[in-house]
Amino acid sequence: MRTHYCGEVNASHVDQVVTLCGWNHRRRDHGGVIFIDLRDREGLAQIVCDPDRPEMFRIAEDVRNEYVLKVTGKVRRRPAGTENPNLASGEIEILCHELEVLNAAVTPPFQLDEENLSENVRLTHRVIDLRRPQMQKNLMLRYKVAMAFRRFLDEKGFIDIETPMLTKSTPEGARDYLVPSRVHPGQFFALPQSPQLFKQLLMVAGYDRYYQITKCFRDEDLRADRQPEFTQVDIETSFLTEEQITTLMEEMIRSVFKTALAVELPNPFPRMTYAEAMGRYGSDKPDLRVTLELTEVTDAVADVAFKVFSGPATTGGRVAALRVPGGASLTRGEIDGYTEFVKIYGARGLAYIKVNDATKLNEEGLQSPIVKNLHEAALKTIIERTGAQSGDLIFFGADKTKVVNDALGALRVKLGHEKGYVNGKAWEPLWVVDFPMFEYDEESQRWSACHHPFTSPKDGHEALMASDPGKCLAKAYDLALNGWEMGGGSVRIHRAAVQERVFQALGIGPEEQQAKFGFLLDALKYGAPPHGGLAFGLDRIVTMMAGAESIRDVIAFPKTQRAQCLLTDAPSDVDEKQLRELHIRLRQKVETQVEVGKS
Repeated sequence: MRTHYCGEVNASHVDQVVTLCGWNHRRRDHGGVIFIDLRDREGLAQIVCDPDRPEMFRIAEDVRNEYVLKVTGKVRRRPAGTENPNLASGEIEILCHELEVLNAAVTPPFQLDEENLSENVRLTHRVIDLRRPQMQKNLMLRYKVAMAFRRFLDEKGFIDIETPMLTKSTPEGARDYLVPSRVHPGQFFALPQSPQLFKQLLMVAGYDRYYQITKCFRDEDLRADRQPEFTQVDIETSFLTEEQITTLMEEMIRSVFKTALAVELPNPFPRMTYAEAMGRYGSDKPDLRVTLELTEVTDAVADVAFKVFSGPATTGGRVAALRVPGGASLTRGEIDGYTEFVKIYGARGLAYIKVNDATKLNEEGLQSPIVKNLHEAALKTIIERTGAQSGDLIFFGADKTKVVNDALGALRVKLGHEKGYVNGKAWEPLWVVDFPMFEYDEESQRWSACHHPFTSPKDGHEALMASDPGKCLAKAYDLALNGWEMGGGSVRIHRAAVQERVFQALGIGPEEQQAKFGFLLDALKYGAPPHGGLAFGLDRIVTMMAGAESIRDVIAFPKTQRAQCLLTDAPSDVDEKQLRELHIRLRQKVETQVEVGKS
């Protein structure tokens, strides 16, 4: 029906007759001449309707916003001074010869260039929202990024293999979404949290290099920027070492950014151990654009009179300092605001010292209510280690290690971006390696897997799984970018005996191993190759690239923070007949409140 997209017509088409199809973005009547901004997915084109063609002019007079139009006309240059450099078609306009209304439209619930729309309104009328130029740009970028991943992996010998959407429930980590079976009464499938086990089985089956851009599902406590269903670029390969896998994946990410954004990422990406990242930044996905760092002072304050410090320092917690250069100029109101902020992460408060004179280790040089409770040796160590200068401010976190890391790590990023403690770089990628194999779960009083239970321990660490699990490190790696986790993975366990020992360390006995993971253990006994891989979050990557405020801005039909689709009103009730067929009887219906946590 058309010869060109609106956004593709330019000065090279002058004097040509073109046919365009799209939506009326805006109609302007300039006293005898009507201008129509015709819009399609590629952009806008200005259509000029003049009275010389009275029939077309009458049609143009009746056109309203979002009418679907077909226009045939001659391309000509815009009059001097009326060009629009913000449009690809900004040098030209189309003189309308023929105008046809393909479909009328009712008045839309909002204007497409309207700002400050509520997210509920946007998601309820998502079809209209998706017409907005920014949303079209975001989804076109998403397509471009996905294709860049595919092209790179295809060229490197990876093959796209689909894995099941209906699979076995193995409740480790987040909750599964369960699907009742009609033909097996009382039994359930689960939607996959990831294709992890299937991609390992594909390696055992000899497919060597696999990838898939696939949906995954997690019925987890909701956070502000997470989705119950999300898309990941899932990758697995055989006969490569940890170093070779990360090198190949790094090359892929550089290729994707160059293709999609024309951005050259550094080569190579820096690497940092998990222990160093947590020590310096309080995060395993640090934003390296922020120049502030944490300083360990736990040992220096173990014997001070200030119990807020000495308590955690002598009971396995952490006391860390965050130096803010020039921060003594912060007002009391700002400091109080930051104190409230860290409470979100479990901190009970935020101690600080204003360094008025770094040469005086007393209340004259150091302004703070806590100074009188810290002896000179502790103050000297704090000043020396942080490198504090006169005019600086030092914030402190003192609590359980996780609370300190979460609170000061978040404060570091907030302060850095709000007050300009950044290095000016647009993109700062980082490999974080040598993750702990296990972490202790205080609630269940047992060890759990940091990544997942199929991750291989580092060479020489296998014995630690039984003797000292907390010191066992894994062949696991995450790729962070600007404070976001882009993706993560590991070298997998390829020997059944080692996998069984990991299960034992996690408190999963032989019977439970066989019931939940027997198919994997059996497969590993049939000559499983060394293999490993990782998965990248496509939604997050595109969000970063687009500079979007939320991952919902790069997903066509997302769920809300309460895991609802406002467009289709899902989830919804089903009728009694469907429930009977699935052998399900509902308990007394209750109103459920879903709590949204921090991102």
